[in-house]
Amino acid sequence: MVPSNKPIIKYAFINASLMSLYVIVIGSFFHFAPVIFGGQNKPDTVFIPIAMLLLFVFSATLSGTIVLGRPILWYLDGKKKEAVMLFSYTLSLLFVAMSLVFIVMALFR
Repeated sequence: MVPSNKPIIKYAFINASLMSLYVIVIGSFFHFAPVIFGGQNKPDTVFIPIAMLLLFVFSATLSGTIVLGRPILWYLDGKKKEAVMLFSYTLSLLFVAMSLVFIVMALFR
């Protein structure tokens, strides 16, 4: 009996949606940062590169957890085929989301 792919696709959709939402939040923050922090007339401080590196590390960790967390657990539990399928579906859905963003950018250029 062949197991259904529905749960795997559901998890992949959730993973891709969470990653897309996180990227939207961070991208929106960068877009509106000058308004929030009062423009660019302030002198640079050591806190800017520290904040950027912390954001980078946090983003890499969160992204890795969302995209790789469940597939790694499944793989270690012996569900190797399902783990690879979940990872592949998640990447495919992220690619679709990225493609849609590029298409929308091209249309509104």
